[in-house]
Amino acid sequence: MLFADQVGVRSDQIAGRTWGEKGRTPVVRRSGNRFSANAMSAISTKARMHFMVLTENFTAEVMCRFLDRLAGHFDQKVHLVVEGYSAHRFKKVRDWLTAHPDDVKLHFLPPYSPELNRDELVNADFKHSLPRQRRARDQAELAAETRRFFRKRQRQPHIVRGYFGGPTVRYLLGENSMSF
Repeated sequence: MLFADQVGVRSDQIAGRTWGEKGRTPVVRRSGNRFSANAMSAISTKARMHFMVLTENFTAEVMCRFLDRLAGHFDQKVHLVVEGYSAHRFKKVRDWLTAHPDDVKLHFLPPYSPELNRDELVNADFKHSLPRQRRARDQAELAAETRRFFRKRQRQPHIVRGYFGGPTVRYLLGENSMSF
């Protein structure tokens, strides 16, 4: 079973804090350029992470590409837990699932329950890890930073496993996997 979610980051995102002299509002310099990068990721209780970084918007076509890539990594059917985001429910995605019944099955979380999706913690971790002092100068650099984060996390299974430590999903790990 894998949990999946998408995350987007913009060049003008405010992250972190700054300081200034008392009585003077601090000014944080930016380039003025606006660009974004998006990622789709999926994590498993076995500490595996799969991801795809993109510079276009998240659409049903992108979801189908992600499902294709994900299915190619497994020899058995993938059970993918997702939120009720509209791109997950579009006809194109339903058609893909119908054409690949032995590859992927989607399981939808109840509405308004992000605490049940462990991949939400990946998103928070990603946004928290963005460089605060030096911002990306263009979309390619932002996409590269995004890719760097996800590759790093792939090599840190102990952190991926830690995303499953919350009380709302401890049941997924079973009795033998409770200590990490």
